[in-house]
Amino acid sequence: MTTDARRCYNVDFCTSMLHPRCWGAWLTIGALSILAYVPLWIRHYVSMLMAPLFRLILKKPVRIATANLKACYPEMPRRERDALLNELCYTFLMVGMGMGTLAVRDKEHLQGKIRMSGMEHVRQAQAQGRPIVFLVPHMFGIEYAGVALSMAGLPMLGMVKHHRNPVFNWLSCRQRARFGGKLFHRNAGLPAVIRELKQGYSFFYLPDQDHGVDKSEFAPFFGTQKATLPVISRIAHCADAVVLPLTVGLEDMHLQVSIDGPLELERVDKPTEARILNEQMERLIDRHRGQYMWFLKVLKTRPEGEARIY
Repeated sequence: MTTDARRCYNVDFCTSMLHPRCWGAWLTIGALSILAYVPLWIRHYVSMLMAPLFRLILKKPVRIATANLKACYPEMPRRERDALLNELCYTFLMVGMGMGTLAVRDKEHLQGKIRMSGMEHVRQAQAQGRPIVFLVPHMFGIEYAGVALSMAGLPMLGMVKHHRNPVFNWLSCRQRARFGGKLFHRNAGLPAVIRELKQGYSFFYLPDQDHGVDKSEFAPFFGTQKATLPVISRIAHCADAVVLPLTVGLEDMHLQVSIDGPLELERVDKPTEARILNEQMERLIDRHRGQYMWFLKVLKTRPEGEARIY
């Protein structure tokens, strides 16, 4: 395994992964590999049946999601909020059961399950010889979007979080790099991202992560305020990259990847950039509101004097 943050992140298979402590991980991978060959309509009905049960089991994530929805949509009726939570659990199951697909199914099968719109914006950037920074919210199907772009001939750069279990590290690398992607550990930071963008790789930037109060700017986010890290303009400027908003959602038994036109972020100050990023997140999330990862503590950092949400 490569650990130097300046080098590509890679995990090769080794015999230590066969140790009994890893058997649970292999059983999980085996189950996901089998599910990859189960028709989507079967997974759909299983997810529909299991979603209410998962809502009872996943008490902490559901509690976080409920707090997020109350803060972001304070006027939303409880019935509508409950419907969103049910869709959230359903999508979690559907996408979760399909994760093995990205690791074991062939390119032709994956292309048949993923639909894309807005590729003309990608081709235009390529014609200009410029890399792309995709502005993406934390949607459950985000891994499919990365694979779809790689299969379409766009070299993608990914940042990975190290799992304690080496088997899951190996699977993550196989899944995300099998169609030509390049991976770095998160510790590599922005210098590695900018360097690889200059080499022609493109990158997903997720501005809805909460990075704390020190480096962030507060800006409106639905019905509340959110701390947002306004650095995408600096990344794009340093690498001469195009910024394209992207979202992904499950539609009619397919993953729909939608790419919008270029976003202009030149010559804006940090508060303005944070406001623009949050506005874009609102727009992209609302396309598939029940498929956004409301389980995440995206509102953990609060303005001074405001009560904690979680």
